[in-house]
Amino acid sequence: MRRKILYRVAIIVVCFFASFLVRVDAKDKKRPNIIFFIADDMTRDMFNFLPESQGKNLTPNLDKLANEGTLMMGQHVSATVCTPSRYNTMSGKYASRASNPHFLEQTEKNNGQRVVEWNTHIMPGEANMANLLQKAGYFTGAVGKNHVIEVEDWVDVPLTADASDPKVMKQQVDNYNATVEAYHQCGFDYASGIYYENPDFNGPRALAVHNLDWSAEAALKFLDETGDKPFFLYFATTLPHGPQDARRAWDADRTITPIGKLDKAPDVMPHQSTIPARLKAANLPVNDRKANLLWMDDAIGALISKLKENDLYDNTIIFFFNDHGQFAKGSVYQGATYNPSIVWKKDGFQVGHECNTLVSNVDFAPTILELAGVNTRKCEFDGQSFATVLKGKKEKARESLYFEIGYSRGVRKGDYKYMVLRYPEWVRNISLDERQEILDAYNKKLAIRGKKPNNLDPTAPFGHVQIIPGGGDAEFPATKRYPHYADTDQLYNLKDDPKEKNNLIHDPAYQEIVKEMKAELMKYVSTIPGSFGEFKKK
Repeated sequence: MRRKILYRVAIIVVCFFASFLVRVDAKDKKRPNIIFFIADDMTRDMFNFLPESQGKNLTPNLDKLANEGTLMMGQHVSATVCTPSRYNTMSGKYASRASNPHFLEQTEKNNGQRVVEWNTHIMPGEANMANLLQKAGYFTGAVGKNHVIEVEDWVDVPLTADASDPKVMKQQVDNYNATVEAYHQCGFDYASGIYYENPDFNGPRALAVHNLDWSAEAALKFLDETGDKPFFLYFATTLPHGPQDARRAWDADRTITPIGKLDKAPDVMPHQSTIPARLKAANLPVNDRKANLLWMDDAIGALISKLKENDLYDNTIIFFFNDHGQFAKGSVYQGATYNPSIVWKKDGFQVGHECNTLVSNVDFAPTILELAGVNTRKCEFDGQSFATVLKGKKEKARESLYFEIGYSRGVRKGDYKYMVLRYPEWVRNISLDERQEILDAYNKKLAIRGKKPNNLDPTAPFGHVQIIPGGGDAEFPATKRYPHYADTDQLYNLKDDPKEKNNLIHDPAYQEIVKEMKAELMKYVSTIPGSFGEFKKK
């Protein structure tokens, strides 16, 4: 109880001082509206603007943003699973700075080492894009996937629960209302069409489907309610993350939501029956990946149409961002950290169609606030604004980028990528019998979700994110794609070895580079909370 009281007092204090952190630049008479659209688990072959996927997808609205906007080809993410990536984006900070109770409890277990995974949540009162823009006079809204805002009163409802049980559904509704209230406490004036998490972790199996129409309808209602204020809309789609099969995604019952069935399906996007026909007309295969991507694209189209209808189109900036690279999800390899994004506005930005400046997703918050005319000099961001870069002005570029996920850390500087893997003592001492128990329990969870085991060998190396032999389901593909995945120290020359196959850490010719990269990593780790092996003691 004492801990909760102290926590609430801290929130009040933070909120009080946060009101002094921002002010609107008086020179900006017509502040831009901002839409931040974040996709979930897109793969590189889903972006028509990348060479390996040109013309392979039917995404006319995303193509419009890409063709008319600026491609941020130097875009990276600091943390490479959905929750910490969203934390980076919304807070402008590295996820190790999270202060939610569960994250801090895990830190104690790991003897002070902060283990960044699906555990870093934005707390009420913590400075983030929404509440800073709200204080600056913006009307703020959120729809779609949460997976980052702390919901103190959330009660887990398992996938096996019975959706016909009134008690189960009461809890679903209570959970939803608690989530909406948490958004309000974190600076959002409006929150609707919200999924607490991915469908499989959002409640009963009967409700575990994507309903993008429901979230899109909520977004359009928000755009109808903006009035004379500039607005900020955070649209976090649950797609194209699994489940991807038609009956639970693009061709699912549009009346199904996490809080039960609607009386009538939303009617704000092209009907699902048109998706196969449009793919065929474009001479593209009709499969779940292509269909879900087109469905997501329809949501972008609905937003653009509503902006035009409400005379908001000419003064809106749209950010399109995928939460992380999918090829090496859950690691700090380039296949996870390198992740191009798009920034669009009518008539484009002065920087031009393509920008190769190195940026991180921690840079989004300060960039958006600067574009909105908000003075953030007193805000404590790890990120730095690239708004001046978009405006075509020369800006001192980042010399390096920092990455953190699970038990690994990394830096990129010039052509080189350096990464280290450090487990705390309790992990190193896990017995073979305990490994087997961990693996059996995890594979049982996969079975409940209808998935087969990825690994049956208890002696397989642990993942970078989860202490599971062979790695958790999200990171397992990377364990097979990278030959040095289990190495504690790794160095790659990205120019000569972009797929990170040749670990140079012990090559005599690269020892000066190793020393330099270690020093660069030390600079970051020393300023961020938590211990990390020999780089920073408790």
